Amino acid sequence: MHESAEMYLETIHVLSLKGIKVRSIDIVNELEYSKPSVSVAMKNLRTQGCVAVDDDGAITLTAKGRKIAETMYERHVAISDWLIFLGVDKKTAVHDACKMEHAMSEKSFMAIKKHIENLKRPGPGE
Repeated sequence: MHESAEMYLETIHVLSLKGIKVRSIDIVNELEYSKPSVSVAMKNLRTQGCVAVDDDGAITLTAKGRKIAETMYERHVAISDWLIFLGVDKKTAVHDACKMEHAMSEKSFMAIKKHIENLKRPGPGE
């Protein structure tokens, strides 16, 4: 799947976590993309079986789309937190994590995730 499709799915997921009914205009506003670009992307994501759009224009993730979105979101949060832990300011960490989450292999992400988990474990005597 292309990075842009993953980004759309992750955005739909994040917006839905806020408890709103996600519509194309919400995605336009969140990503600052043009309405035609979002419209084409939603059509492609529907064709790929990643989203469903109801008669009122509300966009929901299918099981396939949710799996991809949750994977990207987990990567985003973990990499952002890791970079912040390393001393990167939050704005830069979030921006960089957004790029890294899409390009990184599963193997590399799992190594970072394991490293983060090891950092969170209390040491001997703690």
